[in-house]
Order: sequence, then C-alpha cells, then structure tokens
Amino acid sequence: MPLELYVDYHSLFFTAVPESLTQLGWALRLYGVTLRYAPTPEAKGKIEREHQFWQARLPAHFASERIGQLDHANPHIHLLRLHRNEQEVHRELNMKPQQAWNLALKERRSVLRPAPNGPCWPYVWSQLTPIKVGPDGRVPIGSQRLRVEAAPGSRPVLCHHPSGHHAVLRARPDLPAKPVLLFSNLPQSPVRF
Repeated sequence: MPLELYVDYHSLFFTAVPESLTQLGWALRLYGVTLRYAPTPEAKGKIEREHQFWQARLPAHFASERIGQLDHANPHIHLLRLHRNEQEVHRELNMKPQQAWNLALKERRSVLRPAPNGPCWPYVWSQLTPIKVGPDGRVPIGSQRLRVEAAPGSRPVLCHHPSGHHAVLRARPDLPAKPVLLFSNLPQSPVRF
C-alpha cells in the first residue's frame, strides 16, 4: 500500500463539502493513505498519458482477439501489463518500467507497505450503503428481502462487493474493531465476530 496517492479533483476523490471524504477517500484514510490533489490538470499529465496509452491499446487488442466479456479480458490485461513493464522501454526513463522499479527498491526509494489482511479488509473495499431493517426483521438486498439478526428500525450497512456478492454489517467497518456480520453470500464468508 502506498502512503499517498496523487489524484485530481474527480468526484471519486473529492467532495465539495469541506472536511468530508468520498467513500474511497474514507477507505484510504482508514489504512493510512492520504490524497494529494494535483493543482492543475497539466500537473497530472504523465498519469493522463498512461491512461491514454491503455485506452488506445486495450480496445484494439480486445477487438483483434474477439474478446467481449470482462472475465475473458482480465487475464489479457495482466499479460499486457507484464509485457509493458518488462519488455517496453519507457520514453522518459529510457529503461523498462520493471528496471526502474527494481532500481528504486535497490536505492530504497519505495515507501510501499504490505496490504493489511484484517477482518475489515473485504468490506472496506465494497460499495457501502446504509439500509433499514423493516418491521419484519428483513432488509432489501437486490430484489429480495432477507432476514437479519438486527432490531427493526436499525440501520445496518449493505456491502456490495465487486464480485456481485453481498454482506450486511451491523455498522460501517472501523479499525481496530472487528465487523459484526449479519448476512453474507460471499464464498467462504468470514466467521461472525
């Protein structure tokens, strides 16, 4: 995990309400990652060039390989990223990105930390939405209403995971407390605490 991310004023990172955070900003802060905002669009030029590179390369590659499904695309993205980092010379560095990274590690210029693997981790990186327990003890999850062990009228948090699975927590994840799991359809769901 990095110590800081250099970002722009996109609504994913920035909210117009002073001293408030987006959900992503909250998740990053929870794990000690701060956001540094680029003062101008030009200040993020190098990052934008990299985005343009992938926006040009990926559609052409997927078209030539006749890939139309996300689950078929992901393995290709991994291989393309490896090729880019290990085989292609970066025009400004005049070396391959993997060589530059290895040099930075050798010279101790990296402040990356290992990603923590605590009980909150899978929930923090999901889409969190407050929900209300109905008088029947059920909560809305997709097109269903499922029973949870929570008082009617209480407001647990629905976690919508990138995989499409759901979990319901008694409250928003917060370190160092362990999340109280009320419902999950995640494969190998964590044990209730």
